[in-house]
Amino acid sequence: MALEPSLRTAILAAVPRLRAFAVSLSGNIDRADDLVQETLVRALANIDSFKPGTNLSAWLFTILRNHFRSEYRKRRREVEDVDGRYTGQLRTQPEQIGQIEMAEFREALVKLPADQREALVLVGASGFSYEEAAVICGCAVGTIKSRLNRARTRLAALMQVEDATDFGPDAATKAILDEDKTGA
Repeated sequence: MALEPSLRTAILAAVPRLRAFAVSLSGNIDRADDLVQETLVRALANIDSFKPGTNLSAWLFTILRNHFRSEYRKRRREVEDVDGRYTGQLRTQPEQIGQIEMAEFREALVKLPADQREALVLVGASGFSYEEAAVICGCAVGTIKSRLNRARTRLAALMQVEDATDFGPDAATKAILDEDKTGA
């Protein structure tokens, strides 16, 4: 699509003021030049939405401001990591371990007696207090505490869990992760 010469002249005439506005927003000349360039690209791509007879400068300034704000919001969520130190510290556990542990947990949970499973789910998973769980189950608070203790003990035995370190990566994976931390 060919741009009308008077519209082209008006857009080019607005560039110095757009640049000054971009500098005032970003505080950086190089960033301001990028903002102006992106504004012009967007304006030309959407020139059909400009209504002749309206204020072209206002339209261009609005595009620039909106683009700057979008970029600002995006950058607020990003972490600058020029030298890669932050990225080097990030570690993600393999997902398959968690999925396997969850499957094992479900299998063990099904093996619990119904009253113990109910107490465990109400207090442990749903966050009810002992008193609230007792009301729901229609029994004494001591009964809920007893069922919960037996459920936890039985669940740990079924899953062969002795302490909290039994969850997460296996010994080989832990060794690899620890080796990465030491820089070896």
